[in-house]
Amino acid sequence: MEGKKRTLTKWLYWFVFAVAVILVYKTVDNLGEISIWFKKLFSILMPFVIGILIAYLFYIPARNLEKTYSRIKNKFIKKRARGIAIFTIYIIAMIVIVLIINFIVPTIIESIKDLISNFQTYYNETITVLNNLPEDSFLKNEIIYKLAEQIKNIDIEKYFNFEQLAQYAKGAINIVTSIFDIFVSVIVSVYILLERDQIIRFLKSLTKRLFKERTYNNIVNYFDQTNNIFFHFISSQLLDGIIVGIITSIAMQIMGVKYAILLGFMIGLFNLIPYFGAIIAVIIAAIITIFTGGFNQAIWMVIVVTILQQIDANIINPKITGNSLKISPLLVIFAVTVGGAYFGVLGMFLAVPIIAVLKLLIEDYIKSGEKQI
Repeated sequence: MEGKKRTLTKWLYWFVFAVAVILVYKTVDNLGEISIWFKKLFSILMPFVIGILIAYLFYIPARNLEKTYSRIKNKFIKKRARGIAIFTIYIIAMIVIVLIINFIVPTIIESIKDLISNFQTYYNETITVLNNLPEDSFLKNEIIYKLAEQIKNIDIEKYFNFEQLAQYAKGAINIVTSIFDIFVSVIVSVYILLERDQIIRFLKSLTKRLFKERTYNNIVNYFDQTNNIFFHFISSQLLDGIIVGIITSIAMQIMGVKYAILLGFMIGLFNLIPYFGAIIAVIIAAIITIFTGGFNQAIWMVIVVTILQQIDANIINPKITGNSLKISPLLVIFAVTVGGAYFGVLGMFLAVPIIAVLKLLIEDYIKSGEKQI
């Protein structure tokens, strides 16, 4: 009997192995069709993905606002605290989006258009200033002229092709902003926020059913810590970027720097990338200011922006983030470099929370090993 059982197990093993080989072969053979199928599936699920992301970003603000409403003595508000909190968050989000679209976006687009159309004039004026400098001036050297020539050869319209942008925008409107997609995304996010307790309870019950008690506790613990790391980092970086963008735009406006809002917006956006972002943004802003306002204005702009960035790095950012990730600068630089090399700007942005989670897992693994010794 045991011999028959072993033979059956052996044949079953080879059967499963053969099926696996056939599946791998068919997958590779039909990779194009499978890729199309996955793309179609992803486009169908996109409204749900967007809804989940919206709910994720709104979760903590909605929860905090719900606690505030729950403390109000009015029975009607207290009973419906969650629904009113979610409604309030969405109204605030809509107002912010409308204000950005109506006031900030048109100014930035006009600034980009103006910069492109007048770029050659700015370049010629800068070269004239360079040529008129005394021969012993430190700015009058071959390196500066070569750099100016390189900047001249940059095809700005390649990066800001408004006809292409219009086509992309039209396509984006057809896909993303269709009534159905918006409706589904908003409804999904609202229901997730309304029924988050039931969803979390279901997921915990399922995980508990699938895994042993110790594994379940570890999964829940790591999930909570990962969630806290990612949400805290993303929300604090976004808030910090907005603050830096606003104060930089105001400072530049006071100094009379041309395209102050565009440059301030760019610096705030680049500020989302730790360490490298601020440096890259200041260099780009300095080059543009040299062309539009001259060397003196560019130098003062760099000094003021550097001071503001130091205030942000030492006062504003620590107040917002609280140094909760506790990662060494060397590790952050390494993570941002690797993330940027493999996944571009998004990789640079998400590299820090990812390395923080990996650091947490490695530290816990080391601690568990030390306990066993």
